[in-house]
Amino acid sequence: MKQPEWGKTMALKSKRSAGQNPDDLYITLGQEEIVIEQRYEVISIVNDFMIGTWFLIGSVLFFRAQTTEAGTWLFVIGSAQLLIRPAIRLVRHIHLKRTTPSYSQW
Repeated sequence: MKQPEWGKTMALKSKRSAGQNPDDLYITLGQEEIVIEQRYEVISIVNDFMIGTWFLIGSVLFFRAQTTEAGTWLFVIGSAQLLIRPAIRLVRHIHLKRTTPSYSQW
């Protein structure tokens, strides 16, 4: 039996050709391609949704005395994720570049 095409040809890459944003992420599935534009912005948005989810669930858990401890832990997780926000913004602005020639050039 033949395997599905997408199982063989899935590729994840960042393109840096003319006219394309280096922050875009391309996921190739066979002949289809998913483009995630401004990947750091997408990561930041997903992080914000997760923060909101932890705080909302934590708030609901505070309605009952039996679940207050679980709610407190969700607040701690949400607070830790608030620290991730500036790290995402910082990583977006800092990139490493090779300054020495690679071995393939020797």
